[in-house]
Amino acid sequence: MAAPELIAMSPGWRRRSNHVPMRGNELDIDVDLVGRLLRAQFPHWAHLPLRPVEPGGWDNRTFRLGDELSVRLPSADRYAPQVEKEQRWLPVLAPHLPLAIPTLVALGAPGEGYPHAWSVLRWLDGDPASMETIGDPTAFAVALARFLTALTRVDAADGPGPGPHNFWRGGPPATYAQETRDALDRLGSLVPRRAALALWDDAMSATWRGRPVWFHGDVAAGNLIVRDGELAAVIDFGSSGVGDPACDVVIAWTLLSGESREAFRDTLGADPATWARGRGWALWKALVTLAGSLGEDAAAAAHARHVIDQVLADHAGETRSWRRRAQR
Repeated sequence: MAAPELIAMSPGWRRRSNHVPMRGNELDIDVDLVGRLLRAQFPHWAHLPLRPVEPGGWDNRTFRLGDELSVRLPSADRYAPQVEKEQRWLPVLAPHLPLAIPTLVALGAPGEGYPHAWSVLRWLDGDPASMETIGDPTAFAVALARFLTALTRVDAADGPGPGPHNFWRGGPPATYAQETRDALDRLGSLVPRRAALALWDDAMSATWRGRPVWFHGDVAAGNLIVRDGELAAVIDFGSSGVGDPACDVVIAWTLLSGESREAFRDTLGADPATWARGRGWALWKALVTLAGSLGEDAAAAAHARHVIDQVLADHAGETRSWRRRAQR
């Protein structure tokens, strides 16, 4: 594997026991609860082995059910609207996409003290994308770009626009302008403020004027499933919607680099404005992650620092190129 073509992902995925540790405002979800829900609502599956999926998710808790199924439950109230959205739209999207996405098998109802709807899905074999699992980074990047391009071509009529259901993905990065500046204030000299603000200002001025299109909303390594070294499936459409697809470009700096990043951009056909907004999304997330993980999660902080370095270097290189062209 050409290691320089991929960025090492943070090992911040924690191994989980049958009881999944909670974060702030999250629901207590464990094997016992899921087993009770299955016995009450889907007794024909209750005899199947049940175990937490590792690495664990953030918006949802996922459990493998036997060999062919999984159970997925929102981990907090703010993620609950995503269940209905996926139930409505995944069957619409799937026939138009070149890779597998989650197939819904059943919809669970609130019960056993759990307050939200939940899903049973077909299990998709594979491992999260990483330097260890990807065979050819450039081929992986091209396959991902083709998937995202196909997604944007699906009829977006009546699709869900930006909103609380997906934390305003598909809207302008300016939604998070205050969070970005607050994070910069908190981080102080840990981040080159002038360079970060220049990147952010360019992202804010790169206005999106296109028609609303479908986007995934959380194109992260943990949602890209690799099998036999190749991209085989894309999961977790909880942040999906229709609008500006620039948020899906973030993977260019969180996982890809060098030749694979260029192949991704070229295959996607991302124009300079989309690329600039994508850098803005990546910077925002990395800054708030770094500010929130200092002294708490060294691995997450290290990865956030790396992403910040990547987007700042990318922006600086582009700025130098513009200046050279202007001087000719």
